[in-house]
Amino acid sequence: MTTKVLIIVSNAYAIGPRHRRTGNFLPEVAHPYAEFDRAKYQIDFASLSGDTPFLDALNLANDPDNLSFLVGNGWASMQKAKKLSDVDTSPYDAIFMPGGLAPMVDMPEHPLLKQVIKETYERRAIVGAVCHGPVSLLNVRLSDGSYLLAGKNISSFTNEEEENYAKADVPFELETALTQQGAFFHKTSPWQAFSIADGNLVTGQNPASAKGVAEKMVAQLKGT
Repeated sequence: MTTKVLIIVSNAYAIGPRHRRTGNFLPEVAHPYAEFDRAKYQIDFASLSGDTPFLDALNLANDPDNLSFLVGNGWASMQKAKKLSDVDTSPYDAIFMPGGLAPMVDMPEHPLLKQVIKETYERRAIVGAVCHGPVSLLNVRLSDGSYLLAGKNISSFTNEEEENYAKADVPFELETALTQQGAFFHKTSPWQAFSIADGNLVTGQNPASAKGVAEKMVAQLKGT
């Protein structure tokens, strides 16, 4: 039986008072896509609005996995992402939310996304996210009324990293918001790879961490 992974992406293309151009950060989509593809998984895309998603960091296209994503099936598939409300997420073995600044715009409060994450987590399928992608985990309440984040070991883009990247553009600092909902936050030095799994919840700190998040997700999906 084919393992199925759903990558849920943002539709935002600008953020903040200066209308900074943004999107889904290329390596945070392409590197996990490459890991899932190498594992021979079925990879599908969904976006919140169903409109064509945007990509950021196209200047990194010379990276082999990034280039393969852009010229191969990855980007072509992502452009045809279905609207999340039109997707039956119950058959998927894992969902993954990549970062970029875009998720900070449309993922903090999206009701259906919160429901999908809750249901996926509670049926013991894998929930993964990286960099700003863990903003999707905010405000997810489980069936017992508790926050999904409460007591969980989590990573994301850090306040220190945001200070020199987009502090003037983001609506809030993600590290702070995650800890305010009870997460135990873990991190390494700025821009270095770090990922962590807590049960079926897998998160990573920054673009360099996207591959590690996907590797941990694949290991869990293979039961290793």
